[in-house]
Amino acid sequence: MRNIHKRYARESYDADGVLQELSLVFPADYNFSYDVVDDIAAAEPERPAMVWCNPEGEEHSFTFGDMKHWSDKTANFLAEQGVGYGDLVLVILRRHYQFWFVALALDKLGAVVVPATFMLKEHDLEYRVNSAGIRTVVCTDVGAIAQTVDDALPLCPTLATRILVNGGGGGLSEEDGSPFSGPEGVCARRAGREGWLDFNAGVTEASPVFEPRETKAADPMIMYFSSGTSGNPKMVLHDSSYSLAHLGTAKHWHNVRSDGGIHFTIADTGWGKAVWGKLYGQWLMEACVFTYDFDRFDAAEICELIKRYRITTFCCPPTMYRIIMQGDTASYDLSSLEYSVAAGEALNPDIFANWEKLTGLRIFDGFGQTETPLTVANMVNMTPRPGSMGRPVPLYDTRILDGDGRECAVGQTGEICIRTDTGDPDQPYPPGVMLEYYRDPDKTSQAVYGGWYHTGDTAWRDEDGYFYYVGRNDDVIKSSGYRIGPFEIESVLLEHPAVRECAVTGVPDEVRGTAVKATVVPAPGFEGDDGLTRELQGWVKERTAPYKYPRIVSYVEALPKTVNGKVRRAAIRAADEQGAAAAHDRPPEEFGG
Repeated sequence: MRNIHKRYARESYDADGVLQELSLVFPADYNFSYDVVDDIAAAEPERPAMVWCNPEGEEHSFTFGDMKHWSDKTANFLAEQGVGYGDLVLVILRRHYQFWFVALALDKLGAVVVPATFMLKEHDLEYRVNSAGIRTVVCTDVGAIAQTVDDALPLCPTLATRILVNGGGGGLSEEDGSPFSGPEGVCARRAGREGWLDFNAGVTEASPVFEPRETKAADPMIMYFSSGTSGNPKMVLHDSSYSLAHLGTAKHWHNVRSDGGIHFTIADTGWGKAVWGKLYGQWLMEACVFTYDFDRFDAAEICELIKRYRITTFCCPPTMYRIIMQGDTASYDLSSLEYSVAAGEALNPDIFANWEKLTGLRIFDGFGQTETPLTVANMVNMTPRPGSMGRPVPLYDTRILDGDGRECAVGQTGEICIRTDTGDPDQPYPPGVMLEYYRDPDKTSQAVYGGWYHTGDTAWRDEDGYFYYVGRNDDVIKSSGYRIGPFEIESVLLEHPAVRECAVTGVPDEVRGTAVKATVVPAPGFEGDDGLTRELQGWVKERTAPYKYPRIVSYVEALPKTVNGKVRRAAIRAADEQGAAAAHDRPPEEFGG
């Protein structure tokens, strides 16, 4: 390992080895693909970069030399299709290895990668293509998403070029015996669809000799559509400093081992956590990542992969930890794991405790958004506290502010805010914080003002500076003068064996203004009836302040979620409001009057 990250990072630690100071220094022409991936490829071409496999039996081990080779060919192919500097390219590639080729290639061209999930519907695609002016899409042939693109095409006048990737099954088909490709088995399968170019064929035939382009660190590099729980997604635009800022993610949170280790983050490439967990920070640390191109999560399958590939560091959402622990844990061999991290949603204390019982490992929780890298975390060598996100990452000045912009006292709930006023005209925002909501100055100014980026997430801190998540601003329940965070109540409910999933929201109440409601997915073997409701209400009363217990409990088969798996509390609230309005409009006889 050459410690390439030290070119860009200035770090200091306390006596216990906990990060105390972190700053980033980089040249104006910094480019992740050239200055990190290609640099490693030139010095250590055989250094492992990624182990990739799928349920169909295909497996590839890519070195950094391989990544340079294939990204150069991909850049040449995309340039031939007219992709160039500043272009935004929609990329829908599940967990196919071609995603890494495309992301690096677009970076080399000075273009912008716009990852998206394969679960999009026609109206989702129409919105994304038209709002961003997308001219090119690179899409998988696995599943129905290519057809969805075709269906949306008549409503997307800017979309001129469609490029199709044969994904080799992606966990949805049985292996048919045909060769994967060439001697290395990379990009061999061909795709045939009217109106589409064949990515694998084009890249295979493209020249491996790529002439580097001139790019700037301040250029847009990646854009995500935020997985908002209400309203249309916002377009979150980042420059190249975003890649460097993920040093905090990989080194100081995931604790990746650069030599001999392998890191596994479970995330589809349409979700921001994919680049958090298996691209920028990990490769900045010269570490190897693991990618499994599956369709549906299966706990036993994931645990078998951890055993087979000797995974050392592991990151997944708390829900997946819960599913793993609901399985046949006695049969799992997780002995290779050295470190566990949770991301994507708040970590409930019961998951923390049960995972430690199962593996002997504590889960290190953290917090960040589509608009930022990691900003709050239980960092390496800290002692994680159950229910806490940890302390602010020193790359940012992150505080909890009240409605008047004052820092909240210990124990007081407020909004998590990140100082944006750097005093440097060449770097107006801290590295890694979004440039803007693309083409939406109004929403940008609603989030960034007064020298702070307002995250919209609320929390409180203890006397040692540990942050505890409360909820989104819109999710906080105000009842009888109290501010009640849904996460605390959900955490308590999830400790009950009858609760598989739950979401806590507020509903209008004539006496209290708002009453607490729990929407519960019962665990197998339990029925959602009045008896269970009374039991759950008593359970919460015994474990929290009495005013927080859910006065209403409803039972459903599944919770409404975004395409990235986040619970849509706004949808639950909207359904409750519609139900109340319908009840108000019904004639009296329907109530027995």
